[in-house]
Amino acid sequence: MITRGTTAPNRLRRVDRWIVGTQAALLRRATDPLVVDLGYGASPVTTVELFHRLRAVRPDVQVVGIEIDADRVAAAQPYAAPGLEFRRGGFEIPLERGRRPVLVRALNVLRQYAEAEAWAAWDLLRSRLAPGGLLVEGTCDEIGRRGVWVALGPEGPRTITFAAHLASLHRPSDLAERLPKVLIHRNVPGEPVHAFLAAFDRAWARAAPLRAFGVRQRWIAAVESLRADWPVQGRRPRWRLGELTVAWPAVAPAARP
Repeated sequence: MITRGTTAPNRLRRVDRWIVGTQAALLRRATDPLVVDLGYGASPVTTVELFHRLRAVRPDVQVVGIEIDADRVAAAQPYAAPGLEFRRGGFEIPLERGRRPVLVRALNVLRQYAEAEAWAAWDLLRSRLAPGGLLVEGTCDEIGRRGVWVALGPEGPRTITFAAHLASLHRPSDLAERLPKVLIHRNVPGEPVHAFLAAFDRAWARAAPLRAFGVRQRWIAAVESLRADWPVQGRRPRWRLGELTVAWPAVAPAARP
């Protein structure tokens, strides 16, 4: 389905920073450094930004922006450049025969679908990945201050990452409104993601005295507290950015529809 198409420059900066910071090795070892930006919206600006950010990691990266709306694809053509192109398509990811992307970014694409349809889209997109490739799917707010995304390999979901502009964050559970479609309706008692966000809020509250030293210190302390009971990944340099990555099984739905 055609999305609303709303986007803005730098809206996806947090997920792009995570990709560059944590997936550089994936891009560097790829035989075919092909990346797909799926559902880029009415403006191709975030695809262009992704292209330039990934070029710092892999200078010969090739980025293909894919949109289901023919008018949006036509409007994007003036932004095409060597290594950057735009074409019409959907979850099937239309590429040259035999080519598979090493990475697919699909942000703010699945929110309008039913939960079962989102799971099916995950399955289809994973089947299009190159061996060892990665699908990054999630949502963010309109100006990119809050976002949540899942990293999936060909075998299935691996991690979920929560990212926020800390100065404007009241409590970690505020990020619940940006949960991906497969989790957004699962934030209820009895579901793992609800338990995780509640635990994060408690850790945040316990770390309140540290706000005198800055909101980053409070966030880091809350994350370190969570490590005792939750499979937190990463290290302090990433936490300082307002990120938290957790192994997917910790928040996976009790049952898939």
